[in-house]
Amino acid sequence: MIGALLLPELKELIRQRDFVQLREAMAEFPAPDLAEVMGDLEAADNAIILRILPHELAAAVFEYLPLPEQEQLLHALGDAEVARILNEVAADDRTALLEELPPKVTRRLISLLSPEERKIASDLLGYPERSVGRRMTPNYVAVEESWSVGEVLEHLRRVGGEHERITLNQLYVIDRDRRLVDWVRLQALVTASLSQRLADLLEGSNLALKATEPQETAVVAFKKYDVTILPVVDATGVLLGVVTVDDVLDVAERENTEDIQKLGGMEALDGPYLDIGLLAMVQKRAGWLALLFMGEMLTATAMGYFEKDIEKLAVLATFLPLIISSGGNSGSQATSLIIRSLAVGDVTVSEWWRVLKRELVAGTLLGVTLAVIGFSRISLWHLLEFHDYGKHHWLIALTVGASLVGVVLFGSLIGAMLPFLLRAVKKDPAVASAPLVATLVDVTGLIIYFFIARLLLHGIELPKLEG
Repeated sequence: MIGALLLPELKELIRQRDFVQLREAMAEFPAPDLAEVMGDLEAADNAIILRILPHELAAAVFEYLPLPEQEQLLHALGDAEVARILNEVAADDRTALLEELPPKVTRRLISLLSPEERKIASDLLGYPERSVGRRMTPNYVAVEESWSVGEVLEHLRRVGGEHERITLNQLYVIDRDRRLVDWVRLQALVTASLSQRLADLLEGSNLALKATEPQETAVVAFKKYDVTILPVVDATGVLLGVVTVDDVLDVAERENTEDIQKLGGMEALDGPYLDIGLLAMVQKRAGWLALLFMGEMLTATAMGYFEKDIEKLAVLATFLPLIISSGGNSGSQATSLIIRSLAVGDVTVSEWWRVLKRELVAGTLLGVTLAVIGFSRISLWHLLEFHDYGKHHWLIALTVGASLVGVVLFGSLIGAMLPFLLRAVKKDPAVASAPLVATLVDVTGLIIYFFIARLLLHGIELPKLEG
């Protein structure tokens, strides 16, 4: 709403080159709202806005812009403006931008930073891709256990004045080798006497993330412990930085987006839908589509194998789509449930046996439910003379019902177990996408259907298809 009201005014001020009034108008709004407005402007206009905004506000607005718009601004701004903004941007947000850029561009931007910020940027980019280390910020306060409350507060006044971005709500206690010992709340400090020892106020928790751990670990930890900030340490326990909840939410959103895209049977996109080039979009989708198409060729092969059965039992062909789709649907349900459960930590790989037993029962019950519906439909249609299935109509209904039980059960089991198999071999479970599971179940469903038909309808003459 704010963006809709502000946008026409900003465009007019930019057109008139009234930079004084433009600066005053934008200074009245918080950074997130300004970033939203700038999303509807051209890169050249956004470059003008960032040039005239105060340094701190310009950096804050830049942090809220999507990565593609940040990249466009880097090209529109001169080196001096880029250096001014990047030196003010939070280290973790700057790393998120730099890791998305081509190496040549990243090296150029790092060279524009001040020596202190250049070292921070290089250190963070030195951690593995998608690790906790790349999401942390060095802006935290560390204190020593031997200090008094008065010494800690004096330290806070000093570092708080030097670094505006430092997080003060939690203070981390370290030993002489900078290893993390514990942490203390700011609230506990301001309510304690100045002479009280810091050791008396500690929380008694050494919860921390490892810098080399996957970012998904941070998402699970923040959810489990219901915190807004967590310390990050190296393999020896030395405090390196902190990760805040806003960065973890960004990671969770990206991971969820990628999983949903993979569940659709395609590679994850590298950015927003409309920002991906048409050719890149086709490349992301064509590979999986071709693979699924080749998988469906197995269905055609299986139908060729049962060609004579189809000729003899032609009436059963009318129920083939029903059988196959039911198996695919049950498999898609199961794989979606398990992939999500693995992602949020509801189940682990070691619990695959419990899931197998659970799906064995659930798949059977689901299959029986559909079997009852299928059996009733065939019997009712024959009774009401909507279709003449012949004197052996009950055997046809039994064949369809039994096949539904088998296909739905198989689909549930394969859909549930495939994500565990992929996780066990260090692959992304989201690769077990619903279309892939459906393709696998299509082939096996066909085999199950005609195997049961051979067993139950052997030597029985069935009515031919009408017209």
